[in-house]
Amino acid sequence: MIDSLFGSKTRVKLLHLFLNNPGKSFYVREITRLIDEQINSVRRELANMMNVGIIVSDNADNKLYYAVNQQYQYFEALSMIFADNSPKAKEPKAVAKDATWLAKVGQLSGLRLAIAAGTLVRGSASRVDLLVVGEIVQSQLEKLMDKAEKLEKKSLNYAVLSYDDFYYRLSVRDRFVTDILSGKHSVLVDVDRILK
Repeated sequence: MIDSLFGSKTRVKLLHLFLNNPGKSFYVREITRLIDEQINSVRRELANMMNVGIIVSDNADNKLYYAVNQQYQYFEALSMIFADNSPKAKEPKAVAKDATWLAKVGQLSGLRLAIAAGTLVRGSASRVDLLVVGEIVQSQLEKLMDKAEKLEKKSLNYAVLSYDDFYYRLSVRDRFVTDILSGKHSVLVDVDRILK
């Protein structure tokens, strides 16, 4: 039914893919595999959607990548139509049994941004459980993560980036950063409101 409303089965599949993965880029062959449609119809619909402005493209690694344009006038409305989850699910919460250690992440000196994902957020497929950005004292972070692993009773994967490195990676849509941000995650600290 929605196919006839939007004019094409391929277009509906593309809208579903892009609107459920904001911040994530895909190249044409990857898209054809993900939505199981012919490459010619995918290319035609991508061109139509670019003309409308709902998606944007960018060259990287000798490939043309496409992503949803989050500044598009009807982005929010279309997201609600094509969302996999209800609006309440958009703000996932950390699900650690004893999440008091997560509150202590905010007390790390030099911290500017902290994002929980992976095993700490229900429904997240990220391989990174905690991304910490800033000029962090390594020994302080290691001590906190040791405590966290004991409380969680499992090994946690965390990554530390300087603010400049994170900002650069965010601006060039680096895969590492966009994979975390396009999946389910919870922003614990955002001093500079860079993700607002």
